[in-house]
Amino acid sequence: MSIEVMTEQVGQIIKRVRPYIQRDGGDIELVNIEDGIVYVKMGGACDGCAAIDITLKQGIETMMLENVPGIIAVVTV
Repeated sequence: MSIEVMTEQVGQIIKRVRPYIQRDGGDIELVNIEDGIVYVKMGGACDGCAAIDITLKQGIETMMLENVPGIIAVVTV
């Protein structure tokens, strides 16, 4: 899969989850995709939140692993 297609699919997932994150005062932004790892920046109330790992791993990462071939992890920068 090309990086362009992968970036588009990852962007669509971020677009789907962003309203839920923003509802709690946070935000998410795609920074980069490299070697199957999606790098995102979490902002607003997400920055420093104790539940960020749960949101990232059990929510966002799970969706990306299931829907975007080639993605192996999602990490925050």
